[in-house]
Amino acid sequence: MTKPELLAPAGTLEKLKWAVAYGADAVYFGTEFGSLRSFAGNLTLDEAAQGLAYLHEQDRKGYVTLNIYPFSEEYDQVQATAGALDDMGVDALIVADLGVLTMVANMGLKAAIHISTQANTVSAQAALAYASLGATRVNLARELSLQRIEAIQAQVAGVIDTEVFVHGAVCFSYSGRCAISDYLTGFRANHGECKHPCRWSYTLMEEKRPGEYMPVFEDDRGLYLFHNKDLALYEFIPAMARAGVQSFKIEGRMKSIHYIASTVAFYRQVIDGREFSREDAGTLLARIPNRGYSTGFMKGCITPDDYSLERSGSKGTARFVGNVCDCDDQGRCLVEVRNTMQPGDTLEVLTPDGNLSALTLPDPLIDQYGKVVDVANNSQFIRLEVSLPKYTVLRRMALI
Repeated sequence: MTKPELLAPAGTLEKLKWAVAYGADAVYFGTEFGSLRSFAGNLTLDEAAQGLAYLHEQDRKGYVTLNIYPFSEEYDQVQATAGALDDMGVDALIVADLGVLTMVANMGLKAAIHISTQANTVSAQAALAYASLGATRVNLARELSLQRIEAIQAQVAGVIDTEVFVHGAVCFSYSGRCAISDYLTGFRANHGECKHPCRWSYTLMEEKRPGEYMPVFEDDRGLYLFHNKDLALYEFIPAMARAGVQSFKIEGRMKSIHYIASTVAFYRQVIDGREFSREDAGTLLARIPNRGYSTGFMKGCITPDDYSLERSGSKGTARFVGNVCDCDDQGRCLVEVRNTMQPGDTLEVLTPDGNLSALTLPDPLIDQYGKVVDVANNSQFIRLEVSLPKYTVLRRMALI
Protein backbone atom coordinates (compact mmCIF):
# COMPACT_ATOMS: atom_id res chain seq x y z
CA MET A 1 0.00 0.00 0.00
CA THR A 2 1.37 3.39 -1.01
CA LYS A 3 1.62 5.79 1.91
CA PRO A 4 -1.05 8.51 1.62
CA GLU A 5 -0.15 12.13 1.09
CA LEU A 6 -0.30 14.65 3.94
CA LEU A 7 -1.73 17.86 2.47
CA ALA A 8 -1.30 21.03 4.54
CA PRO A 9 -2.71 24.57 4.24
CA ALA A 10 -0.72 27.75 3.69
CA GLY A 11 -2.16 31.25 3.74
CA THR A 12 1.25 32.87 3.26
CA LEU A 13 4.70 32.02 1.95
CA GLU A 14 5.96 31.76 5.53
CA LYS A 15 3.27 29.20 6.41
CA LEU A 16 4.11 27.21 3.28
CA LYS A 17 7.69 26.81 4.48
CA TRP A 18 6.54 25.82 7.97
CA ALA A 19 4.27 23.14 6.50
CA VAL A 20 7.20 21.68 4.58
CA ALA A 21 9.47 21.78 7.63
CA TYR A 22 6.99 19.76 9.69
CA GLY A 23 6.52 17.04 7.10
CA ALA A 24 3.77 17.94 4.64
CA ASP A 25 4.01 16.09 1.33
CA ALA A 26 2.04 18.80 -0.44
CA VAL A 27 0.73 22.27 0.34
CA TYR A 28 -2.36 24.04 -0.95
CA PHE A 29 -2.77 27.79 -1.08
CA GLY A 30 -4.65 30.53 -2.89
CA THR A 31 -3.65 33.54 -4.92
CA GLU A 32 -5.16 37.00 -4.78
CA PHE A 33 -7.91 36.03 -7.21
CA GLY A 34 -10.04 32.92 -7.32
CA SER A 35 -9.59 31.57 -3.80
CA LEU A 36 -12.41 30.88 -1.36
CA ARG A 37 -10.36 32.45 1.42
CA SER A 38 -10.10 36.11 0.46
CA PHE A 39 -8.89 37.02 3.96
CA ALA A 40 -6.34 34.22 4.32
CA GLY A 41 -3.31 36.28 3.32
CA ASN A 42 -3.31 34.79 -0.16
CA LEU A 43 -0.10 34.81 -2.19
CA THR A 44 0.61 37.18 -5.04
CA LEU A 45 1.53 35.51 -8.31
CA ASP A 46 5.20 36.35 -7.63
CA GLU A 47 4.94 34.72 -4.19
CA ALA A 48 3.16 31.74 -5.73
CA ALA A 49 6.09 31.29 -8.12
CA GLN A 50 8.53 31.46 -5.18
CA GLY A 51 6.42 29.02 -3.18
CA LEU A 52 6.14 26.49 -5.98
CA ALA A 53 9.88 26.70 -6.66
CA TYR A 54 10.57 26.12 -2.96
CA LEU A 55 8.19 23.16 -2.81
CA HIS A 56 9.76 21.54 -5.86
CA GLU A 57 13.27 22.07 -4.47
CA GLN A 58 12.10 20.14 -1.40
CA ASP A 59 10.49 17.44 -3.57
CA ARG A 60 6.99 18.48 -2.44
CA LYS A 61 3.91 19.46 -4.43
CA GLY A 62 1.90 22.66 -4.62
CA TYR A 63 -1.81 22.91 -5.35
CA VAL A 64 -3.56 26.26 -5.89
CA THR A 65 -7.23 27.00 -5.26
CA LEU A 66 -9.39 28.43 -8.04
CA ASN A 67 -12.54 27.29 -6.29
CA ILE A 68 -14.78 30.36 -6.29
CA TYR A 69 -18.06 30.31 -8.15
CA PRO A 70 -17.28 33.09 -10.64
CA PHE A 71 -19.74 35.31 -12.42
CA SER A 72 -19.67 35.30 -16.22
CA GLU A 73 -17.50 38.41 -16.48
CA GLU A 74 -14.84 36.86 -14.23
CA TYR A 75 -13.99 33.89 -16.43
CA ASP A 76 -11.31 35.74 -18.38
CA GLN A 77 -9.50 36.44 -15.11
CA VAL A 78 -9.90 32.81 -14.02
CA GLN A 79 -8.40 31.69 -17.33
CA ALA A 80 -5.49 34.14 -17.08
CA THR A 81 -4.73 33.07 -13.51
CA ALA A 82 -4.85 29.38 -14.40
CA GLY A 83 -2.49 29.94 -17.32
CA ALA A 84 -0.04 31.93 -15.23
CA LEU A 85 0.01 29.27 -12.50
CA ASP A 86 0.52 26.52 -15.05
CA ASP A 87 3.48 28.40 -16.54
CA MET A 88 5.14 28.47 -13.12
CA GLY A 89 4.70 24.72 -12.64
CA VAL A 90 1.73 24.36 -10.30
CA ASP A 91 1.07 20.67 -9.69
CA ALA A 92 -2.71 20.97 -9.56
CA LEU A 93 -5.52 23.51 -9.71
CA ILE A 94 -8.36 23.03 -7.24
CA VAL A 95 -11.74 23.94 -8.77
CA ALA A 96 -15.40 23.64 -7.81
CA ASP A 97 -17.48 25.33 -10.51
CA LEU A 98 -18.49 23.20 -13.50
CA GLY A 99 -17.78 26.04 -15.92
CA VAL A 100 -14.30 26.54 -14.49
CA LEU A 101 -13.63 22.81 -14.64
CA THR A 102 -14.66 22.65 -18.30
CA MET A 103 -12.64 25.72 -19.24
CA VAL A 104 -9.48 24.59 -17.44
CA ALA A 105 -9.74 21.07 -18.88
CA ASN A 106 -9.92 22.55 -22.38
CA MET A 107 -6.88 24.79 -21.92
CA GLY A 108 -4.41 21.93 -22.39
CA LEU A 109 -2.54 22.69 -19.15
CA LYS A 110 0.17 20.52 -17.66
CA ALA A 111 -1.35 20.92 -14.18
CA ALA A 112 -3.71 18.28 -12.83
CA ILE A 113 -7.28 19.25 -11.90
CA HIS A 114 -8.57 18.56 -8.40
CA ILE A 115 -12.20 18.95 -7.36
CA SER A 116 -12.71 21.13 -4.30
CA THR A 117 -14.70 20.27 -1.18
CA GLN A 118 -17.08 23.03 -2.36
CA ALA A 119 -18.39 20.63 -5.00
CA ASN A 120 -19.93 18.50 -2.21
CA THR A 121 -19.02 15.14 -3.73
CA VAL A 122 -20.96 12.46 -1.84
CA SER A 123 -21.16 9.67 -4.44
CA ALA A 124 -19.02 7.51 -6.67
CA GLN A 125 -21.22 8.56 -9.58
CA ALA A 126 -20.29 12.21 -9.11
CA ALA A 127 -16.59 11.39 -8.69
CA LEU A 128 -16.60 9.35 -11.91
CA ALA A 129 -18.41 12.15 -13.72
CA TYR A 130 -15.67 14.58 -12.68
CA ALA A 131 -13.08 12.11 -13.94
CA SER A 132 -14.81 12.00 -17.33
CA LEU A 133 -14.48 15.79 -17.49
CA GLY A 134 -10.75 15.72 -16.87
CA ALA A 135 -10.33 15.77 -13.09
CA THR A 136 -7.69 13.54 -11.55
CA ARG A 137 -8.66 13.93 -7.87
CA VAL A 138 -11.82 14.67 -5.92
CA ASN A 139 -12.20 15.82 -2.35
CA LEU A 140 -14.90 13.71 -0.70
CA ALA A 141 -17.42 15.73 1.29
CA ARG A 142 -17.07 15.96 5.06
CA GLU A 143 -20.65 14.72 5.37
CA LEU A 144 -19.69 11.13 4.44
CA SER A 145 -19.29 8.23 6.85
CA LEU A 146 -16.32 5.87 6.80
CA GLN A 147 -18.55 3.16 5.36
CA ARG A 148 -19.62 5.39 2.48
CA ILE A 149 -16.03 6.50 1.83
CA GLU A 150 -14.99 2.85 1.61
CA ALA A 151 -17.83 2.10 -0.81
CA ILE A 152 -17.00 5.09 -3.01
CA GLN A 153 -13.31 4.23 -3.02
CA ALA A 154 -14.05 0.68 -4.17
CA GLN A 155 -15.91 2.05 -7.20
CA VAL A 156 -13.51 4.82 -8.23
CA ALA A 157 -10.16 3.14 -7.59
CA GLY A 158 -7.88 3.45 -10.61
CA VAL A 159 -10.11 6.07 -12.25
CA ILE A 160 -9.82 9.10 -9.97
CA ASP A 161 -7.89 9.75 -6.75
CA THR A 162 -9.60 10.82 -3.54
CA GLU A 163 -8.73 13.07 -0.63
CA VAL A 164 -10.46 13.65 2.70
CA PHE A 165 -10.33 16.50 5.20
CA VAL A 166 -9.16 15.02 8.50
CA HIS A 167 -8.68 18.08 10.68
CA GLY A 168 -9.91 21.61 11.13
CA ALA A 169 -12.92 23.89 11.22
CA VAL A 170 -16.21 22.63 9.81
CA CYS A 171 -18.93 24.71 8.16
CA PHE A 172 -22.38 24.02 9.57
CA SER A 173 -23.83 23.85 6.04
CA TYR A 174 -22.98 21.46 3.24
CA SER A 175 -19.23 22.01 2.78
CA GLY A 176 -19.56 25.77 2.61
CA ARG A 177 -22.74 26.14 0.52
CA CYS A 178 -24.00 28.96 2.73
CA ALA A 179 -25.36 32.46 2.21
CA ILE A 180 -25.69 33.70 5.81
CA SER A 181 -22.61 35.89 5.41
CA ASP A 182 -24.09 37.34 2.22
CA TYR A 183 -27.29 38.39 4.00
CA LEU A 184 -25.87 39.57 7.32
CA THR A 185 -22.67 41.27 6.19
CA GLY A 186 -22.81 41.75 2.43
CA PHE A 187 -19.72 39.58 2.00
CA ARG A 188 -20.24 36.65 -0.37
CA ALA A 189 -19.22 33.30 1.07
CA ASN A 190 -18.86 31.57 -2.27
CA HIS A 191 -16.57 34.29 -3.52
CA GLY A 192 -14.22 33.72 -0.61
CA GLU A 193 -15.46 36.55 1.58
CA CYS A 194 -17.25 34.65 4.38
CA LYS A 195 -17.26 36.49 7.71
CA HIS A 196 -18.28 33.32 9.61
CA PRO A 197 -21.44 34.65 11.25
CA CYS A 198 -22.26 31.08 12.26
CA ARG A 199 -19.55 31.47 14.91
CA TRP A 200 -20.86 34.70 16.41
CA SER A 201 -22.53 34.88 19.81
CA TYR A 202 -26.31 35.29 19.71
CA THR A 203 -29.24 35.97 22.05
CA LEU A 204 -32.95 35.24 21.53
CA MET A 205 -35.79 37.76 21.26
CA GLU A 206 -39.45 36.76 21.47
CA GLU A 207 -41.76 38.37 18.86
CA LYS A 208 -44.16 40.03 21.33
CA ARG A 209 -41.38 41.34 23.57
CA PRO A 210 -39.21 43.42 21.24
CA GLY A 211 -35.99 44.72 22.73
CA GLU A 212 -35.98 42.09 25.48
CA TYR A 213 -32.96 39.94 24.83
CA MET A 214 -32.87 36.51 26.44
CA PRO A 215 -29.49 34.87 26.68
CA VAL A 216 -29.20 31.09 26.67
CA PHE A 217 -26.45 30.12 29.05
CA GLU A 218 -24.50 27.33 27.40
CA ASP A 219 -21.16 28.62 28.66
CA ASP A 220 -19.63 31.89 29.77
CA ARG A 221 -19.05 32.95 26.15
CA GLY A 222 -22.66 32.87 25.01
CA LEU A 223 -24.68 30.71 22.66
CA TYR A 224 -23.33 29.61 19.28
CA LEU A 225 -26.47 28.74 17.33
CA PHE A 226 -24.70 27.21 14.34
CA HIS A 227 -21.49 26.23 16.07
CA ASN A 228 -19.70 23.01 15.16
CA LYS A 229 -16.81 21.37 16.88
CA ASP A 230 -13.58 21.16 14.94
CA LEU A 231 -12.92 17.97 13.01
CA ALA A 232 -10.24 15.49 14.17
CA LEU A 233 -10.24 12.17 12.29
CA TYR A 234 -6.81 10.79 13.29
CA GLU A 235 -8.29 7.50 14.51
CA PHE A 236 -9.92 6.84 11.11
CA ILE A 237 -6.81 7.41 9.02
CA PRO A 238 -5.59 3.77 9.00
CA ALA A 239 -8.98 2.51 7.80
CA MET A 240 -9.27 5.19 5.11
CA ALA A 241 -5.71 4.48 3.98
CA ARG A 242 -6.50 0.77 3.65
CA ALA A 243 -9.56 1.69 1.60
CA GLY A 244 -7.30 3.59 -0.80
CA VAL A 245 -7.80 7.28 0.04
CA GLN A 246 -4.70 8.93 -1.43
CA SER A 247 -4.54 12.22 0.48
CA PHE A 248 -5.40 13.48 3.95
CA LYS A 249 -6.02 17.19 4.14
CA ILE A 250 -5.76 19.69 7.00
CA GLU A 251 -8.00 22.77 7.00
CA GLY A 252 -6.63 26.13 8.04
CA ARG A 253 -5.21 28.59 5.51
CA MET A 254 -6.20 31.39 7.90
CA LYS A 255 -4.58 29.74 10.93
CA SER A 256 -1.22 30.56 12.56
CA ILE A 257 2.20 29.00 12.02
CA HIS A 258 1.78 27.47 15.49
CA TYR A 259 -1.34 25.70 14.23
CA ILE A 260 0.46 24.56 11.08
CA ALA A 261 3.41 23.17 13.06
CA SER A 262 1.26 21.41 15.66
CA THR A 263 -1.25 19.78 13.32
CA VAL A 264 1.18 18.81 10.58
CA ALA A 265 3.60 17.31 13.11
CA PHE A 266 0.79 15.29 14.68
CA TYR A 267 -0.73 13.96 11.45
CA ARG A 268 2.70 13.25 9.98
CA GLN A 269 3.24 10.80 12.83
CA VAL A 270 -0.23 9.27 12.45
CA ILE A 271 0.24 8.67 8.71
CA ASP A 272 3.70 7.24 9.38
CA GLY A 273 2.12 4.61 11.64
CA ARG A 274 2.39 5.96 15.18
CA GLU A 275 -0.64 5.11 17.30
CA PHE A 276 -2.01 7.61 19.80
CA SER A 277 -4.51 6.90 22.52
CA ARG A 278 -7.53 9.19 22.46
CA GLU A 279 -6.30 10.81 25.67
CA ASP A 280 -2.79 11.46 24.31
CA ALA A 281 -4.09 12.72 20.98
CA GLY A 282 -6.55 15.00 22.73
CA THR A 283 -3.79 16.40 24.93
CA LEU A 284 -1.57 17.18 21.94
CA LEU A 285 -4.34 18.70 19.83
CA ALA A 286 -5.49 20.82 22.78
CA ARG A 287 -2.19 22.72 22.51
CA ILE A 288 -3.85 24.87 19.83
CA PRO A 289 -7.07 26.87 20.36
CA ASN A 290 -10.12 24.93 19.23
CA ARG A 291 -13.88 24.66 19.64
CA GLY A 292 -13.72 21.11 20.92
CA TYR A 293 -13.19 18.14 18.61
CA SER A 294 -15.59 15.82 16.83
CA THR A 295 -15.41 12.87 14.45
CA GLY A 296 -18.21 14.46 12.42
CA PHE A 297 -20.16 12.01 10.26
CA MET A 298 -17.50 9.30 10.28
CA LYS A 299 -19.61 7.01 12.47
CA GLY A 300 -22.61 7.43 10.19
CA CYS A 301 -24.53 9.84 12.40
CA ILE A 302 -24.03 12.88 14.59
CA THR A 303 -24.84 12.43 18.27
CA PRO A 304 -25.92 15.29 20.57
CA ASP A 305 -22.43 15.21 22.08
CA ASP A 306 -20.97 16.10 18.68
CA TYR A 307 -22.79 19.41 18.90
CA SER A 308 -22.02 20.19 22.53
CA LEU A 309 -20.13 23.38 23.26
CA GLU A 310 -17.24 21.75 25.04
CA ARG A 311 -14.06 23.42 23.89
CA SER A 312 -10.47 23.73 24.95
CA GLY A 313 -10.85 27.19 26.52
CA SER A 314 -7.65 27.72 28.45
CA LYS A 315 -7.39 24.18 29.75
CA GLY A 316 -4.42 22.45 28.16
CA THR A 317 -3.81 25.10 25.54
CA ALA A 318 -0.39 26.56 24.95
CA ARG A 319 0.73 30.08 24.13
CA PHE A 320 3.09 30.30 21.19
CA VAL A 321 5.92 32.51 22.43
CA GLY A 322 8.73 32.08 19.91
CA ASN A 323 10.35 30.14 17.11
CA VAL A 324 13.88 29.37 16.04
CA CYS A 325 14.64 31.34 12.90
CA ASP A 326 18.38 30.65 12.61
CA CYS A 327 21.07 28.43 14.11
CA ASP A 328 24.83 28.20 13.76
CA ASP A 329 27.38 25.41 13.82
CA GLN A 330 28.43 26.36 17.35
CA GLY A 331 25.26 25.17 19.04
CA ARG A 332 23.51 28.54 19.30
CA CYS A 333 20.16 29.60 17.91
CA LEU A 334 18.36 32.85 17.24
CA VAL A 335 14.74 32.98 18.45
CA GLU A 336 12.09 35.33 17.12
CA VAL A 337 9.88 36.33 20.04
CA ARG A 338 6.16 36.03 19.28
CA ASN A 339 4.90 36.74 22.77
CA THR A 340 6.36 37.74 26.11
CA MET A 341 9.35 35.74 27.37
CA GLN A 342 10.91 36.18 30.79
CA PRO A 343 14.17 34.85 32.23
CA GLY A 344 13.64 31.50 33.92
CA ASP A 345 10.47 30.60 32.01
CA THR A 346 10.09 26.88 31.36
CA LEU A 347 8.80 26.31 27.84
CA GLU A 348 7.68 23.34 25.82
CA VAL A 349 9.76 22.74 22.68
CA LEU A 350 8.27 21.23 19.52
CA THR A 351 10.83 20.38 16.84
CA PRO A 352 10.01 19.65 13.18
CA ASP A 353 10.44 15.91 13.72
CA GLY A 354 7.45 16.03 16.08
CA ASN A 355 9.40 15.51 19.29
CA LEU A 356 8.52 17.37 22.48
CA SER A 357 10.91 18.48 25.20
CA ALA A 358 11.27 21.23 27.81
CA LEU A 359 13.58 24.22 27.95
CA THR A 360 14.24 26.68 30.79
CA LEU A 361 15.21 30.12 29.54
CA PRO A 362 18.49 31.50 30.88
CA ASP A 363 18.74 34.42 33.28
CA PRO A 364 19.52 36.93 31.90
CA LEU A 365 18.18 36.84 28.37
CA ILE A 366 20.53 38.11 25.67
CA ASP A 367 19.28 39.73 22.47
CA GLN A 368 20.84 39.39 18.99
CA TYR A 369 23.17 42.30 19.71
CA GLY A 370 24.53 40.79 22.91
CA LYS A 371 22.57 43.10 25.21
CA VAL A 372 20.78 41.96 28.38
CA VAL A 373 16.98 41.88 28.07
CA ASP A 374 14.84 41.96 31.21
CA VAL A 375 11.71 40.86 29.35
CA ALA A 376 11.61 39.88 25.68
CA ASN A 377 8.54 41.09 23.81
CA ASN A 378 6.94 40.44 20.44
CA SER A 379 9.20 41.07 17.40
CA GLN A 380 12.42 41.03 19.43
CA PHE A 381 15.14 38.41 18.89
CA ILE A 382 17.07 36.59 21.58
CA ARG A 383 20.02 34.21 21.41
CA LEU A 384 20.07 30.89 23.23
CA GLU A 385 23.12 28.75 23.89
CA VAL A 386 21.32 25.62 22.75
CA SER A 387 21.21 23.71 19.49
CA LEU A 388 17.72 23.64 18.04
CA PRO A 389 16.72 23.32 14.38
CA LYS A 390 15.15 26.12 12.41
CA TYR A 391 11.33 26.24 12.69
CA THR A 392 11.36 24.88 16.24
CA VAL A 393 8.33 26.07 18.24
CA LEU A 394 8.64 27.41 21.79
CA ARG A 395 5.42 27.64 23.76
CA ARG A 396 4.26 28.24 27.30
CA MET A 397 1.74 25.77 28.69
CA ALA A 398 -1.41 27.29 30.19
CA LEU A 399 -2.05 26.87 33.88
CA ILE A 400 -4.97 24.57 34.60
